[in-house]
Amino acid sequence: MINVAIAEDDFRVAGIHEQFLENIEGVRVVNKALNAAQTMDQLALEETDLILLDNFMPDECGASLLPLIRDRFPEVDIIMITAATEKAVVEAALKYGVVDYLIKPVTFERFQHAIKTYLERKAFIKENESYDQKVIDQFFHRKGLMETEKQKDSLPKGIDQLTLEKVEGLLDSHCHNGWTAEQMGELMGASRTTARRYLEYLISLDKAKAELEYGLVGRPERKYYRIGK
Repeated sequence: MINVAIAEDDFRVAGIHEQFLENIEGVRVVNKALNAAQTMDQLALEETDLILLDNFMPDECGASLLPLIRDRFPEVDIIMITAATEKAVVEAALKYGVVDYLIKPVTFERFQHAIKTYLERKAFIKENESYDQKVIDQFFHRKGLMETEKQKDSLPKGIDQLTLEKVEGLLDSHCHNGWTAEQMGELMGASRTTARRYLEYLISLDKAKAELEYGLVGRPERKYYRIGK
């Protein structure tokens, strides 16, 4: 469960944001602040994972709170929800690691996307003990992560994501000479039939191609090559 704080000087808008959050699983509102002073006080009193921060508040701008929040509450993540479109405000948000920036008026769909993306990233970090470049790219480039998840969901029966990635990597390592299904099976520790299934699936995705190689004797061999790299 993620604890969310709302910093918004318009109590009606704060109420709308709270209603939005009530329709998203895995979150709960722990406090609402109407100005900058209340925001800082409540962050000190209540354990908070994420704050929805407005910029225009009566006593101080939300953008000016960003360095203070980062200094005093470095574990708190920030999503700005504001009518501010000025370059200086957006630059401040980027500088201090705001995880998303929503411009008012905000639709429920955009709001939901921001919160769900945040929750997925939190879970993504929690599930991984170490990070290679691929994992890092998935984290920092949300599109890549969504494409990976979409691909996992749409894989046909008999195709495993990790095995598929291994086959792609093997094709990359031998891109000029290619592999036969038998050779790929040996490298995978699988049968020739299994290897061919993965290779033919990559062909269907336009990620591989097959060519017939004619030797001096016997039937021609079907060799698989990586494309799209």
